[in-house]
Amino acid sequence: MSRKITFAINEYYHIYNRGVDKRIVFENDSDYKRFVLLLYLCNGESPVNFNSLSNWKGPTSPELIKDVFNYDRGKQLIAFGAYCLMPNHFHILAREISENGISTFMHKVGTAYTMYFNGCRERTGALFQGTYKAEHANNDEYLKYLFSYIHLNPVKIIEPNWKKEGISNEPKVRQHLTSYIYSSYTDYLGIKREFSKILDRKNFPEYFPSKSTFNKCINDWLKFTLTKEQKAKP
Repeated sequence: MSRKITFAINEYYHIYNRGVDKRIVFENDSDYKRFVLLLYLCNGESPVNFNSLSNWKGPTSPELIKDVFNYDRGKQLIAFGAYCLMPNHFHILAREISENGISTFMHKVGTAYTMYFNGCRERTGALFQGTYKAEHANNDEYLKYLFSYIHLNPVKIIEPNWKKEGISNEPKVRQHLTSYIYSSYTDYLGIKREFSKILDRKNFPEYFPSKSTFNKCINDWLKFTLTKEQKAKP
């Protein structure tokens, strides 16, 4: 259900949406990378001239990635704390830093990606399920939890029931998370890559001053299992 929310500058929000009728919205590597590039490119007050970018209409290329991260976006709209793309939905942890920043950004990125996706497939119509959803992270405990919640989403790809049954193969899960490049997980591990420029960690509390503190938080949630009483509840 869509929830109306009023955004405020310097406040934190969990933003998410899924494909219409729960359809797959990221079908291949190029789709994922295109959306990730749009997270950076659309995060500015300046209009985006897509025609000025190398090979924008074709497959994602090193030339395109270089052009995107050198693009003059103008004043930033939001600050990114974390993000994760899943086959049929996405999650973003953002701080609004410009007036109407989140609303403007989400309109830009949603429009740009839908045009790309539909254009590649000779498709028409809405791609995402109505208006994006947003939850206000209005306390420290919830905000810190969101970093783990968002980054652990890909675990469901290989262990769909892990939250109820626990992790059956922790090394495999760890390898999966580290190799899953469509989230900011590896950025918190200190792995250098172009996509690291999307994050703006100075605009968020310093919960993870080192990769070891981030790893500890992730470990705590990976090893978390529900009690028997909790499992028994409908």
